[in-house]
Amino acid sequence: MPTITPCLWLDMKGEEAAAFYTSIFPNSRITEVQRYPENAPGPAGAVMTVAFELDGQPFVALNGGPQFTFDEAISFSIDCADQEEADHYWTKLGDGGTEGPCGWMTDRFGLSWQITPRRLRDLLGDPDPDVAQRTMQAMLKMRRIDVAAIEEAAAAPV
Repeated sequence: MPTITPCLWLDMKGEEAAAFYTSIFPNSRITEVQRYPENAPGPAGAVMTVAFELDGQPFVALNGGPQFTFDEAISFSIDCADQEEADHYWTKLGDGGTEGPCGWMTDRFGLSWQITPRRLRDLLGDPDPDVAQRTMQAMLKMRRIDVAAIEEAAAAPV
């Protein structure tokens, strides 16, 4: 099967973004930097693309210019083992970004992320519809997901 590699169009901040992301995720690295040649859309010698891996997942950052920007229609979801891991990604990716509702955030480069502790997914999928509903209502009031608070809401008597 071919490899699917997300390509992130950035306004001449591809190298900065790749360095930022690889500093946050374990087992991550920049694998290649390509520069614009003469008579290309970008300045000769400037970084054109940066290939990098986030915990083994390949990505490419393309310094394409200001024509296109990110929006929430595309986001990357991080399935976090626990509150500590969720807080790590929320804090690191949120540095210079903006918080959104329900565990969503936009980082300093405009890319959207969903920081989701597994416990939230478990409770939203609980076979008891009342538990799932109480969990949903608690989540809808949050920005950063608070596992203790959603567990408390899920366990609340009807």
